[in-house]
Amino acid sequence: MMAMSRREILCAGAGLGAAMMWSVDAMARPVRPAKPLLLAHRGASALRPEHTLASYAKAIADGADFIEPDLCCTKDGALVARHENNIAETTDVAAHPEFADRRRVKVVDGEKLDGWFTEDFALAELKTLRAKERLTGTREESHSYDGQFQVVTLEEVIDFVAAESAARGKLIGLIPEVKHSTYFASIGLPIEARMMAILRAHTYTRKAPVVIQSFEIGNLQALRKGLSDMPNVQLMQLIGAPQEVPADRAAAGDKRPWAQWLTPEGLAEMATYADWISPNQRLLIPTLPDGRLGQPSGLAEAARKAGLLVGCWTFRPENRFLPVDLRNGAGDGARNEAGSLAEMARYLALGLDGFFTDDPALGRAAIDRMKLS
Repeated sequence: MMAMSRREILCAGAGLGAAMMWSVDAMARPVRPAKPLLLAHRGASALRPEHTLASYAKAIADGADFIEPDLCCTKDGALVARHENNIAETTDVAAHPEFADRRRVKVVDGEKLDGWFTEDFALAELKTLRAKERLTGTREESHSYDGQFQVVTLEEVIDFVAAESAARGKLIGLIPEVKHSTYFASIGLPIEARMMAILRAHTYTRKAPVVIQSFEIGNLQALRKGLSDMPNVQLMQLIGAPQEVPADRAAAGDKRPWAQWLTPEGLAEMATYADWISPNQRLLIPTLPDGRLGQPSGLAEAARKAGLLVGCWTFRPENRFLPVDLRNGAGDGARNEAGSLAEMARYLALGLDGFFTDDPALGRAAIDRMKLS
């Protein structure tokens, strides 16, 4: 393949079954995709235990453009796909008496946690565990796969996606999230250098679309400076609750909350290092005090004006996650596909460039139903 500049980068086709181009303009800003990109949150995590090859396989089969491996580090330096470094809820570690003495209470990103943590295990030990569905009282289909699948490494995820791409004849993107960056660096296990070495070492991730995401700021700023040889890589700034302080800034004594990054000045600064902004969807269209979906906040337009692509997280198909006016009477834990499709339609009308969903099949249906102007 001919070397490509940052001006022309192959991107997975948004449901088109073939590659399309993502590109940047003369000011080196990303150009919006023709259709919103479908980002599989932890895979098809509404239907399979999250961050397993089964979850990623289902997501790809259901039309995802990107699959998401969240990255945590083991004590021997491997990067594994886990949403939190605390694996108490997502694996069967509690059922392994040989690991009973590994249970710890730790403070991670300012939060006190009780459980078992990836950094206290070698990769070979984690491979003896099996994944399980995190949520209780819901997602029965996912629970039916509890105990079947192992914890996988970033290298294994890339190999799997490369194989799926070759079998299906289309590029499938990866959107890894660096988890607990400041925390892992503080214990001598920084993630970013390990991640970039893996991405550079694999032929697939040297050409396929990759978006690196984080809830921290400093690591994305540092990554931006080292991407000149990786034109296929974009950066996504995840946004926490407005009153929260980014973990790296809090550790450095900077108490400015996310709200200050959502001003025109903050968004302009963000655009100097990030290609995307991705807040919780309720920051784009908030709910009213009675729980019904309200009106757009204006953040999407402001971010786009700053030159950022706009994503959001996370659409989930169960009643408990939907605005009250889109729920049905089947109970909090019940799937509500009609309600989920209606919710996504409201947000897609904002002109989203991409979005995370736990159920990529529903996300693909929502994209297919939208009216493109």
